[in-house]
Amino acid sequence: MKGETEAKVLIIIPAYNESANIEKVARHLKNCAPQYDYLIINDGSTDDTLRICEREHFRYLDLPINLGIGGAVQAGYVYAHKNDYDIAVQMDGDGQHDIAYLSDMLQPILSGKADVVIGSRFLKKEGFQSSQSRRIGIGILSLLIRLTTGHRVMDVTSGYRAVNRKFIDIYAKDYPTDYPEPEAIVTAFMHRGRVLEVPVKMKAREGGTSSITLRKSVYYMIKVTLAILVCRLSYGFRRVKR
Repeated sequence: MKGETEAKVLIIIPAYNESANIEKVARHLKNCAPQYDYLIINDGSTDDTLRICEREHFRYLDLPINLGIGGAVQAGYVYAHKNDYDIAVQMDGDGQHDIAYLSDMLQPILSGKADVVIGSRFLKKEGFQSSQSRRIGIGILSLLIRLTTGHRVMDVTSGYRAVNRKFIDIYAKDYPTDYPEPEAIVTAFMHRGRVLEVPVKMKAREGGTSSITLRKSVYYMIKVTLAILVCRLSYGFRRVKR
């Protein structure tokens, strides 16, 4: 297996209206992990996100329309696939994900122990834990994934993830839309991926506002529940390739 210094790693940063955070996120990444490539996916932002990326000469891909988090992340996977990266890492553009845990997330992939690694805030329950209502929703989705796949994942909505070349290729071709994180986990299990959680501390959003409102949270639970069931059933009717 390749070592951490030998592996070609791309950090994918989806960003929609993150003008309050994106400069700090990108500068922190460049200062603390300059050995890795990164790509900001500007998802049709209507604020100054694109202007900041241009002004600061950040590496970015500008989507002409808003595709949503799933489309933005998939664009990053397509880029990683076309440019022959060994590992792709998802990291939110709002500053909640700490680059200090990147090495911990890469090691299980580099050692061949995992195909997909999820940075979990619930293993040690340290750092920002989200609101109580969202934790309840996460718990419900975690139970649903366990019932449909037989595998337990605690932080099913974490957007801090790393995947190997196999799943770069899979996600470049097919990645869920809207709120993709739980459904992408089911996809990983259906492709017989080895999914591992590692403990991380997350931070509260420092600037800007979350796109998930109370009304969207209700829609989120209904949509994701149905998507998980449909995803599981669709793979149940055909053999899953190793």
